[in-house]
Amino acid sequence: MGSKNKTNVPDFIFMGLTDSEKIQRVLFMLFLLIYLITLLGNAGMILIIRLDLHLRTAMYFFLSHLSFLDLSYSTVITPKTLESLLTSNKCISYTGCFTQMYFFVSLAVTEFFLLSSMAYDRYVAICNPLHYPVVMSRKLCHILITGPYVIGFSESFVNILYMNSLHFCKSNVISHFFCDLTPVLALSCTDTHDTETMIVTLSSLNIVVSLITISVSYVSILSTILKINSTSGKHKAFSTCASHILGVTIFYSTMIFTYLKPKKSYSLGKDQVASVFYTMVIPMLNPLIYSLRNKEVKDAFTRVTQKREGSRQLK
Repeated sequence: MGSKNKTNVPDFIFMGLTDSEKIQRVLFMLFLLIYLITLLGNAGMILIIRLDLHLRTAMYFFLSHLSFLDLSYSTVITPKTLESLLTSNKCISYTGCFTQMYFFVSLAVTEFFLLSSMAYDRYVAICNPLHYPVVMSRKLCHILITGPYVIGFSESFVNILYMNSLHFCKSNVISHFFCDLTPVLALSCTDTHDTETMIVTLSSLNIVVSLITISVSYVSILSTILKINSTSGKHKAFSTCASHILGVTIFYSTMIFTYLKPKKSYSLGKDQVASVFYTMVIPMLNPLIYSLRNKEVKDAFTRVTQKREGSRQLK
C-alpha cells in the first residue's frame, strides 16, 4: 500500500488517551481487564454454543458469529493500545495503520448487517413460529451470515482505496489511540472532499439500510406481541427480543455519534470516549447482555460444565 501512496510519512504516531504516566497505568490495567473479560466471554459463548446440542438453532448460530466479530475487532484494536499505554511506544507503520483500519472497518460494518440478520431471525421466530425451522433453514442462515461479511470486507476495501490515494505530508500524529478513518483523514494535506463524501455516504447507507430492516422486523414483532392475550405469553415473546434491542441500541448510538458527521466536527475527547466504548466496552458487554438474560444459555453452561466434570470423574 505504501508504495502506491506518494507520501513522505513512513509511519504514524498515536496521540493516545493521555500524557500522564499514572493515568496511563490505570488505563492499562482497566483496558487489560476489559480485554480479558471480552476474550473469556466471547470465546466462552462460542464454545458453549458449539458444545451444547440444545443451542444448535439459527438464533445461536448468529449469536456465535456476533461473539466472533466482537472478539475479532476488539483484538484488532486493544493489544496495540495496551502496548502504547505500557511501553509508550505509540508508533505504527503506514502499512500497519491501514491494515488495522481495514480489518476494523470490515468487522464493524459486518456487525451492522449481522444485527439485521438477527432481527429477521427474531421476526420469524415470533411472527411465524410454526414455520420457523423451515424458514430459517441452514441454507438461509448461511446466506444471512455470508452477506454481512461480503458487504463489510468489500466496503472496507473501497475505503482503503480512497484513503490510500491521499497524500500525507504534514503531521504524522494521529489524534486518537488507533487508526480510525476520521483522525487519519484529518492528516491529509490534499483535498479530502471525495473521500469524506464516500465515507459519510457508505456509513449512512450502512445505518439506514440495517436500521430499516431492524425497524420493520420489530414493528411486526410488536404488532404480533400486542395480539397475544396472556400476559405471560407477551412477557416470554418480549424477553426473546430484549437482549437484541439493547445490543442494537448501544452499538448504533455510539456509531452514529462517531461517524455520521463531517471531519471538521471531530472532537478529541468526546470521540475518544465513544471509541473506547464501541471498540472495548461493547464487545465485553455483548456476551453478558445475551447470556445473563437468557435461561437457555445458563442451562447450556450448566450442562457443559456437568458433562466435563463427569468426564473427569470417569478418567
